[in-house]
Amino acid sequence: MRRPFALLASALLVGAFAVPASAADGDAAPAGSDGFTIKDPRITESSGLAASRLHPGVYWTHNDQDTGPYLYAVDGATGETVARVALSGVGTPRDVEAIAIGPGNKIFVGDIGDNDGVTWPYVWIYELPEPTELKDQTVRATQYVVKYTDGSRDAESMVVHPKTGRVYLIDKHEDGGHLYEGPAKLSSSGTNVFRPTVPVDLWATDAAFSPDGEQLAVRGYLGGIWYDWNGGKIRREDRISVPLGQGESATYTIDGKKLLLGMEGANSPVKAEDVPGADGGAGGGGSGSSGDSDGSDGPGGITLQAGAVGLLVVLVALFGLRRAFRRR
Repeated sequence: MRRPFALLASALLVGAFAVPASAADGDAAPAGSDGFTIKDPRITESSGLAASRLHPGVYWTHNDQDTGPYLYAVDGATGETVARVALSGVGTPRDVEAIAIGPGNKIFVGDIGDNDGVTWPYVWIYELPEPTELKDQTVRATQYVVKYTDGSRDAESMVVHPKTGRVYLIDKHEDGGHLYEGPAKLSSSGTNVFRPTVPVDLWATDAAFSPDGEQLAVRGYLGGIWYDWNGGKIRREDRISVPLGQGESATYTIDGKKLLLGMEGANSPVKAEDVPGADGGAGGGGSGSSGDSDGSDGPGGITLQAGAVGLLVVLVALFGLRRAFRRR
């Protein structure tokens, strides 16, 4: 009986320590949370990234120059495109640089780039409902005309506040730019004027709101900064580590625990970083901090340790009973 009992004890212990943290705490991370590679050969200039809330684990992207007004839905588990959406009801895009998802699963696309001398008298934002079914299709979009109060700007960053739906732009300037605030509601019948509010200390190539709207992450080619949103009066908190190169996109995962940072180019990688800030980006919890990475400090690690200790207590009791019976 000694060997079977020892084997049972070993199996119980191995099983206890082998349970993944996600199974222990019941929280499965969305696909793509560890990063992925965009494999579609049609996507060579991925210039924006937005995590779908309607289809968890799917990420919307686009080329800054394409053969048409196309969006691509990429599966974070495989890196493969699962749908290409063509936009109708809009003109010919010029320089599409950003994408974001607002309240009600509305996709906003920023045709806001102006690399050739900052000469456009206006730029465009497109809005469309996110498709409920992921398949190649055409979706009608609303086109908004956008101007700045202080003249033409080159911009690659557009964010939509997840609570209010207000759209913000950040101009791209080597010495740092500004956060531009749009009207409370965009109008398709007139010009939407964006005004500068506060400085942004970065040559910005993209930006993203955390799911709760409390953080604003801004990235560039060589680094990034995250801000406390602070009701729009952004407060600089700390730097963000970004992969070096032609880095043009950023999005938070829908659980707010990871910040995904994408690159341009064929087979472009999307790298995952722990969400900046000790409080996390999804309701103020610390689950996105690096303390969870070793599986011992987060909720899953605690559960795992408690389970293992419990099993050890049971095994000690069983051994004690066995010895008592042997004495008889």
